[in-house]
Amino acid sequence: MTSKKQLLFAYGLAIHLLLVGIICYAAFPAKAPEEPIRIMYQTNAGKVLFDHYTHTDATGYGASCFDCHHHPMDDDSALIACGECHQVPAEDGAKPDRCLDCHDESDIEDTEMISRADAFHQGCIECHEQFEKGPQSGSDNCSKCHVL
Repeated sequence: MTSKKQLLFAYGLAIHLLLVGIICYAAFPAKAPEEPIRIMYQTNAGKVLFDHYTHTDATGYGASCFDCHHHPMDDDSALIACGECHQVPAEDGAKPDRCLDCHDESDIEDTEMISRADAFHQGCIECHEQFEKGPQSGSDNCSKCHVL
């Protein structure tokens, strides 16, 4: 049998190691990624899981941020989510009707505001056709993207 002194030493050591582990875990947390890794879009047609890595990595589609986040051009610090402009109208109808509601005409190319669903469908389908993956234009196969 072990002595009481050895048992107390083992318990004390275990408690100290546990405390050191907790402090190290809290002091050095994993860095959050600068961009979301995956985004789950809730839609009427079913959920769509978007994976940034697949779209931006060279082994995937190799898209740059500005291939999708088309405005503002070449300004990484000002990248915003699509839904900031291309919104689903609120119950009171509050959403920008045109890009010119917030921007000068000289700052942007297209001044008509399209819905978020139309923006995704146009942009995503066009890009996926280039890579011959995913939905094709005019396809009724919604389950290629709306999988959940």
